[in-house]
Amino acid sequence: MKPAVLFLAFATALLTSAPEAGAAVASEMLQKAFGNTIVSTYPDGRTALIWLRADGQFSGKGRRRLLYSGVWEEKGDKLCLRQTRPLPIPFAYCTAIPSGTTWTGKAITGEPLKMQLLPGVVEVPAVAP
Repeated sequence: MKPAVLFLAFATALLTSAPEAGAAVASEMLQKAFGNTIVSTYPDGRTALIWLRADGQFSGKGRRRLLYSGVWEEKGDKLCLRQTRPLPIPFAYCTAIPSGTTWTGKAITGEPLKMQLLPGVVEVPAVAP
Protein backbone atom coordinates (compact mmCIF):
# COMPACT_ATOMS: atom_id res chain seq x y z
CA MET A 1 0.00 0.00 0.00
CA LYS A 2 1.30 3.50 -0.82
CA PRO A 3 2.44 5.66 2.14
CA ALA A 4 -0.14 8.37 1.32
CA VAL A 5 -2.97 5.82 1.40
CA LEU A 6 -1.68 4.40 4.70
CA PHE A 7 -1.49 7.89 6.19
CA LEU A 8 -5.02 8.76 5.10
CA ALA A 9 -6.35 5.49 6.51
CA PHE A 10 -4.50 6.13 9.77
CA ALA A 11 -5.66 9.77 9.93
CA THR A 12 -9.25 8.71 9.27
CA ALA A 13 -9.09 6.18 12.08
CA LEU A 14 -7.66 8.77 14.47
CA LEU A 15 -10.12 11.47 13.57
CA THR A 16 -13.17 9.26 13.82
CA SER A 17 -12.21 7.49 17.05
CA ALA A 18 -14.21 8.16 20.20
CA PRO A 19 -12.83 10.86 22.50
CA GLU A 20 -10.77 9.61 25.42
CA ALA A 21 -11.49 10.41 29.04
CA GLY A 22 -10.41 13.97 29.74
CA ALA A 23 -10.83 14.98 26.13
CA ALA A 24 -10.57 18.64 25.28
CA VAL A 25 -13.83 20.57 25.36
CA ALA A 26 -14.30 22.44 22.10
CA SER A 27 -16.60 25.22 21.03
CA GLU A 28 -19.28 24.45 18.49
CA MET A 29 -17.19 25.98 15.70
CA LEU A 30 -14.11 23.88 16.53
CA GLN A 31 -16.23 20.74 16.73
CA LYS A 32 -17.03 21.26 13.05
CA ALA A 33 -13.33 20.72 12.29
CA PHE A 34 -13.26 17.20 13.77
CA GLY A 35 -13.14 14.68 10.94
CA ASN A 36 -12.48 17.43 8.40
CA THR A 37 -9.42 19.11 6.92
CA ILE A 38 -8.12 22.63 7.54
CA VAL A 39 -6.17 23.84 4.49
CA SER A 40 -3.85 26.85 4.81
CA THR A 41 -2.72 28.42 1.53
CA TYR A 42 0.45 30.55 1.57
CA PRO A 43 1.13 33.52 -0.75
CA ASP A 44 3.34 31.32 -2.97
CA GLY A 45 0.39 28.92 -3.52
CA ARG A 46 1.73 26.10 -1.34
CA THR A 47 -0.66 24.52 1.13
CA ALA A 48 -0.46 23.00 4.60
CA LEU A 49 -3.02 20.61 6.11
CA ILE A 50 -4.23 20.14 9.69
CA TRP A 51 -6.58 17.59 11.21
CA LEU A 52 -7.93 18.29 14.72
CA ARG A 53 -9.01 15.45 17.01
CA ALA A 54 -11.61 15.75 19.76
CA ASP A 55 -9.08 14.49 22.34
CA GLY A 56 -6.98 17.66 22.08
CA GLN A 57 -4.41 16.36 19.59
CA PHE A 58 -3.77 17.26 15.97
CA SER A 59 -1.76 16.00 13.04
CA GLY A 60 -0.72 17.81 9.92
CA LYS A 61 1.39 18.10 6.82
CA GLY A 62 3.44 21.23 6.26
CA ARG A 63 3.77 22.95 2.92
CA ARG A 64 6.77 20.72 2.18
CA ARG A 65 4.50 17.76 3.10
CA LEU A 66 6.52 16.83 6.19
CA LEU A 67 4.37 15.27 8.89
CA TYR A 68 3.99 16.89 12.29
CA SER A 69 1.68 16.51 15.27
CA GLY A 70 0.94 18.04 18.62
CA VAL A 71 -1.75 19.25 20.96
CA TRP A 72 -4.36 21.96 20.64
CA GLU A 73 -6.41 23.93 23.11
CA GLU A 74 -8.99 26.64 22.97
CA LYS A 75 -8.04 29.85 24.78
CA GLY A 76 -10.93 32.28 24.72
CA ASP A 77 -11.68 32.94 21.06
CA LYS A 78 -8.36 31.49 19.85
CA LEU A 79 -7.19 28.05 18.74
CA CYS A 80 -3.68 27.36 20.02
CA LEU A 81 -1.48 24.64 18.51
CA ARG A 82 1.74 23.34 20.08
CA GLN A 83 3.86 20.96 18.01
CA THR A 84 5.28 17.92 19.84
CA ARG A 85 6.61 15.89 16.89
CA PRO A 86 8.92 15.51 15.08
CA LEU A 87 10.55 18.22 17.20
CA PRO A 88 8.85 19.71 20.25
CA ILE A 89 8.30 23.46 19.93
CA PRO A 90 8.31 25.19 23.34
CA PHE A 91 5.60 27.72 22.46
CA ALA A 92 2.09 27.64 21.02
CA TYR A 93 0.86 29.24 17.82
CA CYS A 94 -2.56 30.84 18.40
CA THR A 95 -5.03 32.08 15.82
CA ALA A 96 -8.60 33.37 15.94
CA ILE A 97 -11.34 30.75 15.66
CA PRO A 98 -13.29 31.48 12.48
CA SER A 99 -17.04 31.82 12.25
CA GLY A 100 -17.30 30.26 8.77
CA THR A 101 -15.55 27.78 6.51
CA THR A 102 -13.15 30.27 4.89
CA TRP A 103 -11.06 32.90 6.65
CA THR A 104 -7.71 34.64 6.63
CA GLY A 105 -4.91 34.50 9.15
CA LYS A 106 -1.16 34.71 9.58
CA ALA A 107 1.42 31.95 9.61
CA ILE A 108 3.90 31.67 12.45
CA THR A 109 6.34 33.35 10.02
CA GLY A 110 3.99 36.33 9.67
CA GLU A 111 2.95 35.45 6.11
CA PRO A 112 -0.74 35.99 5.28
CA LEU A 113 -2.78 32.80 4.93
CA LYS A 114 -6.04 31.93 3.24
CA MET A 115 -7.67 29.12 5.20
CA GLN A 116 -10.52 26.81 4.41
CA LEU A 117 -12.31 23.97 6.18
CA LEU A 118 -12.89 21.12 3.72
CA PRO A 119 -15.29 18.25 4.45
CA GLY A 120 -13.65 14.94 5.29
CA VAL A 121 -10.06 13.91 5.63
CA VAL A 122 -8.67 14.96 2.28
CA GLU A 123 -5.30 15.34 0.63
CA VAL A 124 -4.82 18.39 -1.54
CA PRO A 125 -1.91 19.18 -3.85
CA ALA A 126 1.11 20.82 -2.20
CA VAL A 127 0.61 23.76 -4.58
CA ALA A 128 -2.91 25.12 -4.96
CA PRO A 129 -4.20 25.30 -8.55
